Amino acid sequence: MTTDTKTVIGHSAADKLLLYGGLPLVGIALGFFLPRIADWAVDQSWVPMQGPLELIAKWDAWWAVGIFTALGLLAGILLAAMALEDTLKVTVTTTDVEFLKNQQTRRVLRTQAAVVFLDGKEIVIQDAASHELAREKHDELKSEAKKIPAAFRAHGYPWSDQGDPHADQFRRWVEDDPDLPPAVNAVLRARSKAFSQGSKGKADLRELRDEIAKLDYVVRDKDSKQYWRPVSR
Repeated sequence: MTTDTKTVIGHSAADKLLLYGGLPLVGIALGFFLPRIADWAVDQSWVPMQGPLELIAKWDAWWAVGIFTALGLLAGILLAAMALEDTLKVTVTTTDVEFLKNQQTRRVLRTQAAVVFLDGKEIVIQDAASHELAREKHDELKSEAKKIPAAFRAHGYPWSDQGDPHADQFRRWVEDDPDLPPAVNAVLRARSKAFSQGSKGKADLRELRDEIAKLDYVVRDKDSKQYWRPVSR
């Protein structure tokens, strides 16, 4: 969505319509047919939780169906809200760009940005010394991703179609890399452990990336492997 002063990527009207229209409808349908689904499931020996299913199957009165339908609607709305919150919203203006996801905000001033590019599905902003000011994974479909460069160009950001100008400087991290200071190795070691924690470790990966940035190094992840480079001196 573009206005005279800003462009918003993600959280579009179509996204909200799909989530708040589709998921509640699915919830309503599941709630309405739940007693019938349960009645079918109790005859299938391979379906677990037979006890609760037998109880639900008996609740086929109109009032029970009404309760299940209302609960399905509520569940659909809650799932839609959770899905929207987990979707990256990018607001681009001529003065700054704001990334919002899971109630966490990162803002980068236009005057700080020396280059902006896509690294796979991640939007990356670097300053003149090659520090990464932002690296955020977007949720746009491949057919819609073309609007990302257009949004930044429209507001005067230096967009690079060639990607990262420092891509050839990255090296894969190995345990206790002799070319890295001990403090950087320690942070990268902690990050490697966070990969095994799945979604629980995502916050640590992000926080530790910022710690590495404070030490004048940049890290990028690929298939749970870490690649590093120093910032420009």
